[in-house]
Amino acid sequence: MKYALIGCGRISPNHIEAAKNNKLDFVAMCDILPEAMQEKSDKFELASVHRYTDYKEMLEKEKPELVAIATESGKHAPIVLDCIAAGCHLIIEKPIALSIADADAIIEAGRKAGVVVCANHQNRFNKSVQKIREALEKGRFGRMFYGTAHIRWCRDWEYYSRADWRGTWEQDGGALMNQCIHNIDLLRWMMGNEIDTVMGMTDRLNHEYIEAEDLGIALIKFKNGSYGIVEGTTDIYPKNLEETLYLFGQKGTIKAGGSSVNRIEEWNFADYLDDPEEVKAKFHENPPNVYGFGHMPLYADVIDAIEKGRDPYVTAEDGKRALELVLAIYKSAAEGQPVKLPLESCSTLDFLGRFGERKRMR
Repeated sequence: MKYALIGCGRISPNHIEAAKNNKLDFVAMCDILPEAMQEKSDKFELASVHRYTDYKEMLEKEKPELVAIATESGKHAPIVLDCIAAGCHLIIEKPIALSIADADAIIEAGRKAGVVVCANHQNRFNKSVQKIREALEKGRFGRMFYGTAHIRWCRDWEYYSRADWRGTWEQDGGALMNQCIHNIDLLRWMMGNEIDTVMGMTDRLNHEYIEAEDLGIALIKFKNGSYGIVEGTTDIYPKNLEETLYLFGQKGTIKAGGSSVNRIEEWNFADYLDDPEEVKAKFHENPPNVYGFGHMPLYADVIDAIEKGRDPYVTAEDGKRALELVLAIYKSAAEGQPVKLPLESCSTLDFLGRFGERKRMR
C-alpha cells in the first residue's frame, strides 16, 4: 500500500516508525521546510522516499493510497479535503480540525468518497486503555457515576519558540486542544460519548507569549446521568508530572496513570474476576515519551480497515467528538455560562483576543 506523510515535525517520527513497521510502501514525504525532511530522511534511512514541499504536487505525482497528516492543526482541513478528493485514505493527527464546520466537511467528504478517515487518538490502543474498555463493555462497572481526566504537563518557552504557530488560535489552540485532547477523548469515550452540558473555565497564567490557554478546568454532565471532570495544564514545574484517567462506577473503580495513561494503577471490581495486583503488573507500560506506543496498532487497524472495507477503530466522528468537547469548554469559559451540546458551530477563531495580545518571543 503506497503511503505518504505530510508534515515532518515533532510527531512525525511516530508516524514514520509505524509506517515502516507495518510494511507500508513509503513513497513520499512533504514539508514546507526541506531541512525537516532531510533530518527525518537521515535519521530513519529514507533515502528512497521522494520529498516535496508542495503536497498537491506530491498527490498528483505519487498517487498514494494512504496519507498521514501531521501538520499544524489549523492546516488539517484543507489538506485533508484535497487528499480525499484525490481518493486517499487518511490518518489525521489530533485534533482533526479546529472548527465544527471543518470537522463536518471532513466527515461528509470521506463518507461520499468511500475512503477510510481515522482520527489519530492513539492512546485508545494503549494496553491499559484496552483493558479498561473491555471491562466497561462487559458492564463490570455497573452504573457509571463519574470520571476524571487530569493532564499535568510542562511546556516551556523552548517548546513554543521552536514553532511560531504553537499556542495560536488560528493554527493550534491551547493546552486543552493540543496537549490534553487525547485524555479528553478517552474520558468522553468511556463515559458514553453523549454530553448534555459543559461548564468550563480557562486562563493563561504562565505563557504570555502564546494566545491561548495554559490551564483549563471543566465540569461535564453526560446524557446518561454520569459526570466528568477535566483538569488540563501546561504549567507544571519543572517537567511533565502525569496524565491520569479515573473511572468511578457502582461496582468498579480504576485509575490509569503514567506519562500517557499507559499504566493501570488502581483496579477494583465487585465481581473479583481478576487479581488487581496481576492486572496492575501486566498492564504497565513505560513509553519513552508522552506519545506512547499507540501509533503502531492504530496504523495496523487502519490498514486492516482499508483492506476489509470497514470503519477504523477511531473514526473521523470520534475526532469530531473530542474537538467538540474542547470547543465547548472554550465557549463556556468565554461566555461565563454552561453550554449545551451538540454545538452547531464553533471555532478556535471565535476566541481571538480572549487573553489579550501575546508578547513577542525573545
